Order: sequence, then C-alpha cells, then structure tokens
Amino acid sequence: MSTAAQDVVSLTLTRPDGGRLPDWAPGAHIDVTLANGETRQYSLCGDRWDAHTFRVAVLRETDGRGGSAFVHDELAVGDEVLLGGPRNNFPLAPSPRYLFIAGGIGITPILPMIHQADLVGADWTLLYGGRRRASMAFLDDLAVHGERVEIVPQDEAGLLPLGTWLGAPRGDTVVYCCGPGPLLDAVEHAMTGAGWAPHRLRTERFTAAEVGAPVRDEPFTVELARTGTTVVVGPRLSVLEAARQAGATTLSSCERGTCGTCETTVLDGLPDHRDSILADHERAAGDCMFPCVSRSCTDRLVLDL
Repeated sequence: MSTAAQDVVSLTLTRPDGGRLPDWAPGAHIDVTLANGETRQYSLCGDRWDAHTFRVAVLRETDGRGGSAFVHDELAVGDEVLLGGPRNNFPLAPSPRYLFIAGGIGITPILPMIHQADLVGADWTLLYGGRRRASMAFLDDLAVHGERVEIVPQDEAGLLPLGTWLGAPRGDTVVYCCGPGPLLDAVEHAMTGAGWAPHRLRTERFTAAEVGAPVRDEPFTVELARTGTTVVVGPRLSVLEAARQAGATTLSSCERGTCGTCETTVLDGLPDHRDSILADHERAAGDCMFPCVSRSCTDRLVLDL
C-alpha cells in the first residue's frame, strides 16, 4: 500500500498462499469487498504479465458511500479483502493508432492499455487532466513516454484542449476515454461535432450516466427460462429484484448499471437499456441486459436465468 498522489493510494493485492491470480486484459476491473461489508469496483492498473499480483488505485471520495474512506483510513498492510472478477467492460480493440484521454483517477485503466499498445507496436498519445498536478496519479510512470503524453493540471493550464486533439477525425484512430462524467460528455460532444464516426469512441464511466424516463411505465412480464417461472415487473421494481423474488440467484454489485456483474442474456423480447456500459451496437443487438437498471420495451422478456 503506497501513496500514488494526493488522496490516491495504490494497493498491491496478492493471494494469502502466494498462488496465481486470474488472467486479465487491459480495461478489466475487479470487485473488492472490504471488512466493513462494502464492495467497490477498481480498474486493474498494474502489470498484466505478473500472475501473482493485482494493482489498483483508490481515490478518496469525500461525498462517497464510505468505501474509499475505509481504504484510506482503516485498511492496513496484511489485511484480507475478498476479490471478484476480473471482468472487462472496457476492452482494448485492435487499432493501428490510439488516442487515450484520462481525467483524474480515470488514468488507471489507461495505463495497461498504453503498455499493450507498446507491445503490439501501435501508435498512441495520451491527454491526461486533473485538478492539480499533486492529485494526478502515476505521473512518474508516464514520464518515461516523453512527448507522447500531455499532462494538463487544471489549476495551471485550464481544461483539457479537446478541440485541438479531437478537431480532425481520423479513420485509423480509436479514442479511449475514462474519467468524470462531464469529461466523457465533453469528449462525446466534441467528437460528434467534429464528425468522428460513433464507433471510434470507447468510454468507461465510474458513475452512472443520466438517462431519461423508461420507454414504458406499464408493468411487463419476465420469464426465467431455466425454471419457467414468470414474474410481473411493476414500475417501482427492478428486473433484478423481481428475478430474485422469483428465485433467481443473480449476482450483482453496484446495482447502478456501471460494473457489469449482473449481465444477463436476453432470449426473447426487447430490453430498454439503461446502463452505462454497452456500446450502441451492443444495445442494438438486444441479446443481453443489466437487470439492475434496464427494463423492457416489450410486454414480455425471456431471460437466461
């Protein structure tokens, strides 16, 4: 456990028996369940080729629900935590060139992506912003990359120069962005305005995106295909809650549509996607959903539960 920046600690996690940890790929995250019962999701930001160590970084969130405060104030070297995953809702797609944009603690999933891009010989650049230089984690790790990285502390240089970086669309470039919601919204707006193709942007949100009202207010029916049980989902009940009441043992964690733990296959019907994970083409496919937040566009959904 070490300090990565002001209000950011880096945790190194190993198995008590020294055994091998699960393999993972850039963009993956794990669930960490703490001794106070809180479970949080953190991006893996260490060396994916080290089979015995996971590294995550935790930002102290003064307005959070207590998980980060526990890590900063209570967790000590030698304490045990429970891990779930890894899962990857933010995979690195093959591309000859990448533009990485990170805000604050959003640098964490980007670090292994940079390493992977170097391994395969892809061109890449990074635009990394934060409120203050002292609060920006892993600057020493990034310094070795020289001019490929532009560091923009807001108190020194203002907001990220998105217009400069995104003003000219490139068909050979995929943009990966992780950070606060306003940054992701600004990047999406800049790319749309500049004429980038929608599939050129990949994002990961730490907090749920704002969504409008559900497609329908009327109750709908959910059939659990594995048992044949049918349950009616009213406007104040989530699909996840309804499935559990009907006997399903679906795992979940954030229950806000950001972590991906409860991903469920849709066998019939059209889901009303309300998560912050799926890309547009994945939503259009309609073959999976996150029942903690998503609902139904049709009278009936059949789920692989």
